[in-house]
Amino acid sequence: MRKFNIKVNGKSYAVEVEEAEGEVAIAQAPAQAAVQSTPAPAAASASGTAVNAPMPGLVLKLAVANGATVKKGDKIVVLEAMKMENDIVAPAAGVITFAVKQGDTVETGARLASIN
Repeated sequence: MRKFNIKVNGKSYAVEVEEAEGEVAIAQAPAQAAVQSTPAPAAASASGTAVNAPMPGLVLKLAVANGATVKKGDKIVVLEAMKMENDIVAPAAGVITFAVKQGDTVETGARLASIN
């Protein structure tokens, strides 16, 4: 079962898609239902500012080293989604601790890093 956010005529819907023997069945969830984030691995700090994936995708590149000091607005991750490269920037200044590595596939809301 995979979860997606779909926008139709400007209105967002959270849906769950399940593949069954070559067919795809769609179960619609209420629009206010939030997509649950994947818990961060132990390597990422639970404190500080969370950096979560804004969309599902593939982590193409970590733009800075784990433990580096970043400024607000610095590019920290390149996330590929729908064949487009998306720069994920630091929402705050501090020391970054990554929860993902290059080549990981992430879902919407998954923890990418923490900034302390």
